[in-house]
Amino acid sequence: MKGIFVILDGVADEPCQVLGQITPLQAAKTPNLDEIAKKSKLDYCYPIKEGIIPESSSAVVSLFGYDYRTAFRGSLEAAGLGIKLNKGDLAFRTNFATIDDLKNGNILDSRAGRTLTTKEALILSKAINDGVNLPFKFEFYSGLQHRGVLVFRGGFSDNLSGTDPFYGSGFAKSVSNPKVIYSVPLDEEDDSKLSAELVNKFVRESHEILKNHPINIERAKKGLYPANFILCRDPGNSPISFKKLKGKWMALGYNPLEIGISKAAKMEIWKFKYPKMKGIDVYANLNLGLYKAIRHATKMIKRKWKKYDYFYVHFKETDTPGHDNKPLEKVKMIELIDKKFFSYIKWAVEKYELKLVLTADHTTSCRMKAHSEKPVPVLSYPGDKIGDRRFIEEEGLKGRKILARKLLQECLFGK
Repeated sequence: MKGIFVILDGVADEPCQVLGQITPLQAAKTPNLDEIAKKSKLDYCYPIKEGIIPESSSAVVSLFGYDYRTAFRGSLEAAGLGIKLNKGDLAFRTNFATIDDLKNGNILDSRAGRTLTTKEALILSKAINDGVNLPFKFEFYSGLQHRGVLVFRGGFSDNLSGTDPFYGSGFAKSVSNPKVIYSVPLDEEDDSKLSAELVNKFVRESHEILKNHPINIERAKKGLYPANFILCRDPGNSPISFKKLKGKWMALGYNPLEIGISKAAKMEIWKFKYPKMKGIDVYANLNLGLYKAIRHATKMIKRKWKKYDYFYVHFKETDTPGHDNKPLEKVKMIELIDKKFFSYIKWAVEKYELKLVLTADHTTSCRMKAHSEKPVPVLSYPGDKIGDRRFIEEEGLKGRKILARKLLQECLFGK
């Protein structure tokens, strides 16, 4: 049988006060997904392993059955942006962030308020590339909104820490009162020490350029967070290539990380242009992007189901409301996915006799405004058809515990 693997990024949650102490998945009206769930198995999974707070890169890699410890986000995101890496080139995933100043080092917002437009990011990136003076060649690339990639060209070690206090070695961290941190080597090798010094010099010099840039002065006048600091995380110093999965795969590609993972797993990519962030209405942009992603996901499956065995569909937008403590926005996105995507999937899985596996890459708690170590529900269709149930956290916990590394084998590839 052919199949579809769907990840709703960070869609699992905890009970929210504004929703009457239920989760967004419970609160959302999802008649199409409910109908699928009635004919499915519902289980649960820790995306990496119990007790660990995963970040998206390590979680998705783990859910595909690969070793998350060999999948460095910097390298994956570079590949997703089309950046060619040679062995020894050091790549970081970056965020434009907001700090008060280097002396106090308080991080006011790790994503510059999510209001950085595409045009602003490109202008600031050019200023960094033109103005930062380092003894080795580097390239700074802007990605979607506040996201970016930093690459140092040469022979560098990746055995060093990043400058983002919220993440480390593929795991998310729970941090109160976040402060600027600096990279440190994780061994005594000279190239690791050099790499850490280079990263720290970059973040200091780029801050000096960004803090006085006209764009940030204007943002501050408008009451917006200035994008005055670069957080760097998850270094990798070589391209990543995974063992090919069973069958012929096609992936929906619009976010650099998921594109990078799909490329590493040797999938074909169905690409489309994500709407540019133009104004400051973050959720208008996200909902427009989600609507477009849903349209392309359905188009991909409709047109390619005969040619490909499996499809990977990853909707990124459902993660953001959890980080921003906006459960109502999360509910709205879940309902949009049900109305526009699962209405088609409900028909397609029966018409084309497709398997379906649906899960989340991690729990993103609105209460915590961060990723959580809690498990995620797993739906696999067709199932045992035992009656009314829904794709929600508590229903998943009534099922069996599935190991992340075995999820595809048990739910998608197995008989």
